[in-house]
Amino acid sequence: MEIRRVQVTGGASYVVTLPKVWAEEQKIQKNDPVGLIVQPDGTLLVTKKITDEPLQRTKEIDSSAVTDPAFLFRMLIGAYITGFSTIRITSKERFPPFVRTVVRDFTQMTIGQEVVEETATVIAIKDLLNPAEMPFDNTIKRMYVIVRAMHEDAIASIETRNKVLAQDVITRDMDADRLNWLIARQTTMIMHHAGLSRKMGIAPGMAMYYYMLSRIIERVGDHAVRIAEHAMPLMATEIDSKVLAAIKKSSVMSLEIFDRSIVSFFNTDMKEAHRNIESIHALEKICGDINNMVLKQETLVAINLGYIAESIRRSGEYAGDISETVINLLVENEDGARKAKSQK
Repeated sequence: MEIRRVQVTGGASYVVTLPKVWAEEQKIQKNDPVGLIVQPDGTLLVTKKITDEPLQRTKEIDSSAVTDPAFLFRMLIGAYITGFSTIRITSKERFPPFVRTVVRDFTQMTIGQEVVEETATVIAIKDLLNPAEMPFDNTIKRMYVIVRAMHEDAIASIETRNKVLAQDVITRDMDADRLNWLIARQTTMIMHHAGLSRKMGIAPGMAMYYYMLSRIIERVGDHAVRIAEHAMPLMATEIDSKVLAAIKKSSVMSLEIFDRSIVSFFNTDMKEAHRNIESIHALEKICGDINNMVLKQETLVAINLGYIAESIRRSGEYAGDISETVINLLVENEDGARKAKSQK
């Protein structure tokens, strides 16, 4: 860290000189304008970029060295999440068929990505979404609604022996994934571009909390998928009524914890978040009881019911993680509010 003394000129203006090395690296000349952005934590950002337009970054991917479709897809998702505005896939020879298939899947599974150029050896994908048009609050609420419905339908598929419904739950997981990827992308872009943070009206630190929430909600969705997957082998099986009732009861408890965690976040209610965490013990107990009850079932049935109970428990525990995140966030903000008040 370089320490610079503040000078006062004209009795009113405060002046700090810029480091010469930095100015030369940024190619700043005499009379060039620079942007000054006050950060939420009180620090001052000095930048050569003086417009609010996001930085245009291009990622080049040479598909000639890639033979695994899954690897190429993960590279595309990585470029998307890290905030590249354009992705160019190139090849020394004509693309093999799997490349176009992966690109098509990628553009369908992500938000705002469109192919804008396509030849035998070049495919260009451009981001057409303005990130400021997708507020974090709206995305989190939409993820919550999707994942909650997935969990409910997964449990309903067990009770009704509806294989189509269980398969639909598995398919819907992609809806939650794509929203989680969007929040990850927006968070990365905010970290790289302070102007976007200001435009979206959210501090970089707060964006990280939204990203943590989206990751947790996405995991709750993953457990809804696991419930549906383990429901499949039970479609032709008569499940003991007491076991089924216990599963339904534990599911309701798990979703109540999930509901309260989201409400406590949007209502900034620390005490409710704490009470919510304490309620997880009752869920853990009933899920443990289910594991003991299924021991009397046939081996295949017992294994799948055990996994279902485990996913219900884990969903509630992940919801508890949201409440812990809420407490961490509010404690931090409360401390910051006290500091600001003491400085007045």
